[in-house]
Amino acid sequence: MPLAAYSTTGEIRLGKVFGDHLVDIASIDPDFPRTIKAFLETGEAARTAFERISEGDGTPIPLRDVTLHAPIPDPEKFLAIGLNYADHGAEANKLGMATPEYQIWFNKQVSCITGPFNNVVAPRVSEKVDYEGELAVVIGKACRNVPAAKAREVIGGYMVSNDVSARDWQFRTTTITLGKSFDTHGPTGPWLTLDSEIDDPHDLNLRTYVNGEERQHGHTGDLIHDIYEQIAYLSQVMTLKPGDILATGTPAGVGVARDPQVFLQPGDVVRVEIDGLGHIENTITAES
Repeated sequence: MPLAAYSTTGEIRLGKVFGDHLVDIASIDPDFPRTIKAFLETGEAARTAFERISEGDGTPIPLRDVTLHAPIPDPEKFLAIGLNYADHGAEANKLGMATPEYQIWFNKQVSCITGPFNNVVAPRVSEKVDYEGELAVVIGKACRNVPAAKAREVIGGYMVSNDVSARDWQFRTTTITLGKSFDTHGPTGPWLTLDSEIDDPHDLNLRTYVNGEERQHGHTGDLIHDIYEQIAYLSQVMTLKPGDILATGTPAGVGVARDPQVFLQPGDVVRVEIDGLGHIENTITAES
């Protein structure tokens, strides 16, 4: 069962999700960590306490009555890999982008993170805001130099994400961080689904819709560099920490590669859904 950050008034609390409702964890276990990042940092004791919570332990709160927040609003790192689906790489080739020899990683500044149903702002300085539906992996244990064969041991869970991209800013320089990091351009959620809840993270369908029209349909089994290879590669360079977010790549169908190109406009609604993880849905608004 997923772990959600939610509120009904001003205070953000943690809830365990059961179908169409959740139960408030602090009302059941006052010693439980107060954030999902702290939950991951606490380790096995917190996971055991979470598993013990059953549906009948608390008063059910309908999901329709709560606001869901970004599960981890303050990771130390928010990293994303580029051109990691073959079909997306092929459409990028048509735009003059070469197929990479190695894994290509870039930063999304953590200030871009927003909630799963919050508005995404189209900035005044960009005319080419685009979507990239992705599976996000959340690191659960501090790790360095992890072999791919052991990488799953350090995964805390999974989320749905949208690597919103200001293409005009992205393509200005070879360092694409600015085009990936505008405020609100990192919606994640709707909650954290623990690794133990997913049989195989490489057997998930991903779909992105804009105003109800399917724009992307991918399968995580088609990743060029799978999740475990990604963790092994990154952990050669840096210590990955609990709560760090890794966006694992987007399939074909992005707006910049369409003919003619189509970019997001105020009023558009972007929905990204992944098997077993739920969905996020964000309305594009103009910067005031």
